Amino acid sequence: MKNILITGGAGFIGSHVVRLFVTKYPDYNIVNLDKLTYAGNLANLKDVENRPNYTFVKADIADLDLMRSIIRDHRIDGIIHLAAESHVDRSIRDPFTFARTNVMGTLSLLQAAKEYWESLPEGFNGKLFYHISTDEVYGALQLNRPDGVEAPFSTRASSERELAFGTDFFTEATAYNPHSPYSASKASSDHFVRAYHDTYGLPTIVTNCSNNYGPYQFPEKLIPLFINNIRQRKPLPVYGRGENVRDWLFVEDHARAIDLIFHRGKVADTYNIGGFNEWKNIDLIKVIIKTVDRLLGNPDGYSLDLITYVTDRPGHDMRYAIDSRKLQSELGWEPSLQFEEGIEKTVRWYLANEQWVNNVTSGDYRRYYEEMYSNR
Repeated sequence: MKNILITGGAGFIGSHVVRLFVTKYPDYNIVNLDKLTYAGNLANLKDVENRPNYTFVKADIADLDLMRSIIRDHRIDGIIHLAAESHVDRSIRDPFTFARTNVMGTLSLLQAAKEYWESLPEGFNGKLFYHISTDEVYGALQLNRPDGVEAPFSTRASSERELAFGTDFFTEATAYNPHSPYSASKASSDHFVRAYHDTYGLPTIVTNCSNNYGPYQFPEKLIPLFINNIRQRKPLPVYGRGENVRDWLFVEDHARAIDLIFHRGKVADTYNIGGFNEWKNIDLIKVIIKTVDRLLGNPDGYSLDLITYVTDRPGHDMRYAIDSRKLQSELGWEPSLQFEEGIEKTVRWYLANEQWVNNVTSGDYRRYYEEMYSNR
C-alpha cells in the first residue's frame, strides 16, 4: 500500500483531492491532516469519512515535532501539500499568520519528510513531496484588452484569449514577483521546496494554479460570496471598477490535474495549471447574477442593483493568466468543463446546499468539530 499524506484536506481544494484519492485508490491509505482553522470543514468529507482507507489527523503543520511523528507513524510515502492561508485580504491585515503557516509550516513538513525518508533503507526512492502553489507568485500581467471587445465565454483558443485580454501569460519560466503578503509567503514556500531538492535531493514537484471555483469553497471568496449575497439580497462589493482579470479553474479539474501530476509528473519539475477562462471581475459578476437570478426565478437583471463599487485593494494585481500547454503536451491534461458549465454547476450546488452555507457563515461547523476534537 502507498501511504499518502494530504495536508489541508478539510479545505476547499484539499477536500476534493482527498475525496478523489480515497475513492479512486482503495489500496492507498489516505491521511488527511488539517488544523481545522476557519476554512477547514470536515463536513466537506462526510461521504468518505467512514472509508477504511481514510484517516483524519488534526494538527498544525508548523509543529515540526508533530510532523515528524505523523509522517513516521503513518509511514508516509508521498505528501500532497495544500495546507495554507490563502485569502489576500486577510494577509494584508495579518501577514505574520501567513508567514507562520505558509512558510514555516512548509519548512516543517519538508524537514520532517527529509528526515524520515533518509532513515529508510530505500531512502528517497519512490517518495514525493508535491507542493501546490498559486499563480499569484508571478505578480501581474498587462491588460491589453481593446475597448469595446467582449470576452468570449470560453477562451480556450490562444487567438481568442489574446483578442480578449493580451498576449502575455505566466509560464513555468516566469520570474517570481509577488505583490501581497499572501503571494510573498507562497513564493517563499515554493523556494524552500525547490531548495530542499537542490540541496538534499528531496524528490519534489511544484504546481502553480489559477483561481479555483466550485462546491465547498468557503464563502469569503468571490464566487460563493456573491452567490450567497444574491440569495440574501445583500450588496456585492466590487473592488475599483471591476477591471481586474483572473483565469478561473473548476476545482474538480484541478484535483484531476493533481492526481495526474502526482503519479506521472517529473521530479524537480514545475507545472502550471490553468482553466483557459479569463474574465474581468465585473463581467464574471454579471454572469453569476444572471445565473443565480434565473435559477431563483427572478426577472433577468433583478440583482444588478446589488453591485456596489468599493475602494480598490492595496497592491491589487491587474491580470493573471496561466499558460498550461506544458501540462497538456506532457501529461495530456485539459479542463473538462466550459466556464458556463462550471458556473452553472457551482451555482446549483450552493443553492441546493443552503444548510452547508448557513453553517459555514454562522460558524456552527467550527463549534461542532472543536468540541469533537477538544479531548483528543
